[in-house]
Amino acid sequence: MKKKYLPLLFLIAFLTMLGFGIIIPILPFFAENVGASSFEIGILFASYNIMQFLFAPIWGALSDRIGRKPLIAFGLFGFSITFILFGLAGSYTEMLAYRILGGIVSAAALPTVTAMVADVFPPEERAKGMGIIGAGIGLSFVFGPAIGGFLSPYGFAVPFFASGGVALLTFFLILFALPESLPKEKRTGMARDKQGNLLTVVFGPLSLMYGIMFVVSFAFSGLETTFALFINDLYGFTSKDLGMMFLVMGIISAFVQAGLIGKMVKRLGEPLVLTIGLVLYAVGFFSIPLAANFWALALTLSLFGAGQGMIRATGTAMITQRTSQGQGVTSGAISSMDSLGRILGPLAGGAVYQWTASGPFLVGGILMVVMLVLFRTRYHRLPQQAQG
Repeated sequence: MKKKYLPLLFLIAFLTMLGFGIIIPILPFFAENVGASSFEIGILFASYNIMQFLFAPIWGALSDRIGRKPLIAFGLFGFSITFILFGLAGSYTEMLAYRILGGIVSAAALPTVTAMVADVFPPEERAKGMGIIGAGIGLSFVFGPAIGGFLSPYGFAVPFFASGGVALLTFFLILFALPESLPKEKRTGMARDKQGNLLTVVFGPLSLMYGIMFVVSFAFSGLETTFALFINDLYGFTSKDLGMMFLVMGIISAFVQAGLIGKMVKRLGEPLVLTIGLVLYAVGFFSIPLAANFWALALTLSLFGAGQGMIRATGTAMITQRTSQGQGVTSGAISSMDSLGRILGPLAGGAVYQWTASGPFLVGGILMVVMLVLFRTRYHRLPQQAQG
């Protein structure tokens, strides 16, 4: 597989997460329509992330054995079927069952795309590849919710059918256009010598890097949960205003990941670019309670857009460069840390917000400073980069 297929991987990442983004603004209303309480709606969101957390490393390990393409295709096909079934659901019990099943099968897709990038790009160029994939994901969360909102007047089920259709089209794109990135001769050795369960992978020599990926996801998920409440309670901003702010953030994030990461890493190196990303996150968190108008808040969110691109691309690259595990296992573990953060972050953010409205953002800023100090004092102890 040649690097010329990176645009195809970008498209696959974009289309995969576009289907997910489409249903984000619709799912609560759809579930409420069948009688679900706010707590039950929270369970729908959490159950998907819990399944992603549990199953991403399992599918990643399997991709080290049988190749990347079958797992990506399986994940997209499962995503398609479960989302279409969710659209047809007539009760909360059905919704929860399809949501759990969807989390299990779709966990095979995106982490395996990340593993493909690690297969194709040598260590010194990997951050650029991860940045391109991250840009696809970022853009999907710019356009997905907008598409979902546009389709919702036609019925709450329609966005889910659209998501399933997009996933099915992506499935066929993978079948006919995407080559395999892991040669057969490399699979047996990985399966035999480079396997590890989630605990041994995450708490091994790269625990610092996995910790950063978790804390960043945890803190930002807390922000996502409470930011809308914050700007409405204090300033009266509406969901439309919030959508515009996140649109600005998503565009900036995609621009940084697609256009700047490669150049920045080439000039500064991954550790310094990751440091800059953590600084931007810290400044963003501490600035939110100080911002008092639309543009100040939008500018603050733009710091997260830029920082997110830097942290995710370089953090993923640094882990995949240094791992002693198969790239599938490694990418699955990264995905699990992200999912765990998205499970716990909203719970913590909501709890702290009840105590003080600015609390989630101050906690997020403190966590970023802690991660920044730990990274700058300990990153030189990380394992050396693998060759090739």
